[in-house]
Amino acid sequence: MIHPSAIIEKGAKIHESVTIGPFCHIGPYVEIGAKSILHAHVVVSGRTSIGASTQIFPFACVGGASQDQKAGLQDGELTLGDNCLVRENVTINSGVGLGTRIGRGCVLLAGAHVAHDCCLGDKVLLANNVLLGGHVNLEDYVVVGGGTAIHQYVRIGAYAFIGGLAGVEGDVAPFMRAGGNRAHIYGLNLIGLTRHGFDPRRIATLKALYRHLFNDQSNLVFRERLVEARSLFGDDADAKKLLDFLDESKVRPLCAPRRQRSVA
Repeated sequence: MIHPSAIIEKGAKIHESVTIGPFCHIGPYVEIGAKSILHAHVVVSGRTSIGASTQIFPFACVGGASQDQKAGLQDGELTLGDNCLVRENVTINSGVGLGTRIGRGCVLLAGAHVAHDCCLGDKVLLANNVLLGGHVNLEDYVVVGGGTAIHQYVRIGAYAFIGGLAGVEGDVAPFMRAGGNRAHIYGLNLIGLTRHGFDPRRIATLKALYRHLFNDQSNLVFRERLVEARSLFGDDADAKKLLDFLDESKVRPLCAPRRQRSVA
């Protein structure tokens, strides 16, 4: 199922069940898994591995060299997981270090850009024209609204929701909603948590932890609140995930509620 106008470079490994539409160009170090579809005018280059049952729409460029001028136009590595959907005009750059990694079931809508060495977990959704700087890390089930720009090295925790047109400069903790320019947290992502099957007990625990961290009226500084939260919520798996994320934020500041701006 390869259109005669498509160019497949010698060395590419294409599963026999793959469909490649007209005017696609596949580089020599590319691997494409079973039942994937490249609709038309798709360019796949670099040392790129595409999983099974992934669809890529016209004018997407997958695996192109990093735009980091220090790295030069060298071919890097990119892994794109199974069952992903890549819409029109998406660009995904290969990595210059550990490589760019995109998990299973991710959706990248038209015009989204994923820079070099980004890491996206499973079931991540990037709406139209989302821009990720280099080394951005999005954990599982993150949703990013249209037109949002995310600073390099920012981390966004699992189940977080970022509103459209946001400018995200700091790490966003798991389970949170964030938005604005510059972005701030404005509560838990309650709709998303409910859709993903979080029961009322889990949500109530996260609400209590959120109040302790961000609405505490005591004189404790934020790092002291984290230590206290370990003793109060440490046995809960969701709380541990959130607190571990906050403890690991070193490169970028933490995105905080508006009145606090950001937490150093």
